[in-house]
Amino acid sequence: MTSTRQGFNHELEELRQDILEMGARVGRAIEQAMESLEKKDLKLAKQIMAADDDVDQMEIDIEDKCMVLIARQQPMAKDLRIIGTGLKITTDLERVGDHAYDIANIAIEIGDKPLIKPLIDLPRMSVLALKMLNDSLAAYTNLDISLAEQVCIDDDAVDDIYHQTVRDLLTYMMEDPTTISQATQLLFVARYLERMADHATNIAEWVIYLVTGQRLRKQ
Repeated sequence: MTSTRQGFNHELEELRQDILEMGARVGRAIEQAMESLEKKDLKLAKQIMAADDDVDQMEIDIEDKCMVLIARQQPMAKDLRIIGTGLKITTDLERVGDHAYDIANIAIEIGDKPLIKPLIDLPRMSVLALKMLNDSLAAYTNLDISLAEQVCIDDDAVDDIYHQTVRDLLTYMMEDPTTISQATQLLFVARYLERMADHATNIAEWVIYLVTGQRLRKQ
């Protein structure tokens, strides 16, 4: 019985490491997507888009591993929460990766056209969203409820910058109709970054559930 439990614990640890590796790849994608937009690095943007297939495959592999663990081990209570939250966190990570792909795609669409305004708020949003993602994964690693709760609080700062960015870009569009096309693309970037922060918040909430067994109510 002891060896069986040790083997199960080892498989759970492998699952955790797989999720953290997926999180690390997604985090790099966020950084590189914004770099491709800021530096007009179209080669980097294409690399990010191509690498999204690897992230998608990681999600599938982790889901398969979770299903096998559930079927073979028939876990109960805390063990089942570990596997279930792993599935949920993986879904959020995959969606963050999708948004990095979307930003890279917009970088390609804008191409070498001059930007209608300096990129200030969007990089700030990306830094905060990435920090939230990293903190949520650190909370997952250490089962740190306090850090997970801080991630949820930090989401408000991203929302504030998002709303300010929307106001600024709408002003550009109203004052100069020639900016509408690119301003709309930058609005999408802001929305993708805001959604990344939301997914980081979701991960933090799943960590709280993993530790306490209590679901947070969505506001």
